[in-house]
Amino acid sequence: MNFLPAAAAAAAALLAAAAMSGCATLTDSNQQEVLVRAVLDHHEVSGVGCVLSNQAGRWFVMAPGRVTIRKSVDDLAIDCKKDGVGATREAVASHVSTANLIGNVALSAGLGYYVDRHSGAGFDYPLTLTVILRPLAGARAPDAEPGGAATPLY
Repeated sequence: MNFLPAAAAAAAALLAAAAMSGCATLTDSNQQEVLVRAVLDHHEVSGVGCVLSNQAGRWFVMAPGRVTIRKSVDDLAIDCKKDGVGATREAVASHVSTANLIGNVALSAGLGYYVDRHSGAGFDYPLTLTVILRPLAGARAPDAEPGGAATPLY
């Protein structure tokens, strides 16, 4: 009876498991909840419609508000507008998770990093996305909005 093929198969399986153990694709979600806030003239503005997008999809949220997005290695584009008040278009870079990067390098010789780049699971955006609105021509001040005053930010 020859145990060499069985031992080789077991060793290969163990190596594959070790190589993928640092891989965020296997251990983390490719989704992330973010809070979107909009500011104009040092005041938070409510009721601002925002579209967030990256190569993985598009999501809509009314700021201030939370939305669950799909992670990506690409920048997250944020396009916000409130009629009569202001608008902005910004981009936020994703960052590789330090813990996952260390695990990928130490345990998989970097192989897991390439898997994570494809799925986006090893990358994160900031948890709070604060966008700065530019006033529209003829826009009213945020504290002059009907139905309430804006919240000052310090």
